[in-house]
Amino acid sequence: MTLSASASATATRPVITAWSAVSPYGIGKDRFVSGVLAGQDTRTPLNPGKWAAPDDHACLIPAFELREVLGKKGTRSMDRVTGLAVTAVRDLLTDSGDRRTASDEETALVLGTTTGSAQSMMDFTRASLEGDKPFYVDPSLMPNAVMNCAAGQCAIRHSLKGPNTTIAGGRVAGLSALSYATGLLASGRARTVLAGAAEEFSDARAWLEHHRRGEDGAGALLGEGCAMFMLESADTPGARDLALADVLAVQSRVYADDPREALGACVDAVLRRAEVAAGDVWAVSAAGPSGTVGDQEREALTARFGAEVLDRAPAMTSVGDTAAASAAFQIGALLAAAERSAVPDGAVALVSSVDDNGVVACAALRLHAH
Repeated sequence: MTLSASASATATRPVITAWSAVSPYGIGKDRFVSGVLAGQDTRTPLNPGKWAAPDDHACLIPAFELREVLGKKGTRSMDRVTGLAVTAVRDLLTDSGDRRTASDEETALVLGTTTGSAQSMMDFTRASLEGDKPFYVDPSLMPNAVMNCAAGQCAIRHSLKGPNTTIAGGRVAGLSALSYATGLLASGRARTVLAGAAEEFSDARAWLEHHRRGEDGAGALLGEGCAMFMLESADTPGARDLALADVLAVQSRVYADDPREALGACVDAVLRRAEVAAGDVWAVSAAGPSGTVGDQEREALTARFGAEVLDRAPAMTSVGDTAAASAAFQIGALLAAAERSAVPDGAVALVSSVDDNGVVACAALRLHAH
């Protein structure tokens, strides 16, 4: 299975013209930029009165209370991952100013996730099992148990009437969303696409990861957040002047046990489609998952590009394991570096994402300093 998105030399490649982030550094892009470039430590002790996770620390978004961030209207039964996505889309639309198209039917949204909200799914199932009858459940909680709830709520609250898509891709979900977004633009299904990925911290997710990882991932801290990007065709009026990055190509591969061969093939494919030589790649952002898979990813990328190229990309370890949001945060970190003039204008950066469920993905971006 291969998912890909690219543009030929004669076609117009999509560009990122605005972005937002809700992260353990805080709410807003500016806090993300400052935090990631400073390598700010975001781990915090978990309040046992609020959380019942197996770990005593996590990388949480500070002071993220839904009703305080989004107001009381429509948030009574909203779950955490939906709140993260709605907040990030709100900030993205604010940051983009008047870049929305003339018709909201031409503005699409693509959101990457792992499974939606594992906590909401488990809570709803538990209520059905523990109630006097299986259907004695709170109906207002049912939408949260559906994987595409967050994307739907983003569209409803922000009047986005174009294509609305949820992609469950685990750690590579951010790049899968980017690939899907470029397809919507290329096919004319949308003039503007808001694409990104979200992951929440919850007791359910913490326990699932605790049992799934075993000793290989012991000691890894979980993080949470959402990053969203506005994508437009470069020939849209004004888009080229606002372009923060060109999306040159996105590729993915699957593997059985060892990701190194699949990752090498993925890198070759994305460079070929982007029409970029390996020696012209200025920085490589590695996903760096904990355990053996992360070590194998680093080994494969270092062998191809050298440690210096990998070290130029801001490290994402300070936000913990943000799972589905990780690749989106990697893109945000590269944009942050370009924003602070830490990247040569026009430099090519590669984003690598490796999931221990057997998927690897890569994206090639051309960064622009502003």
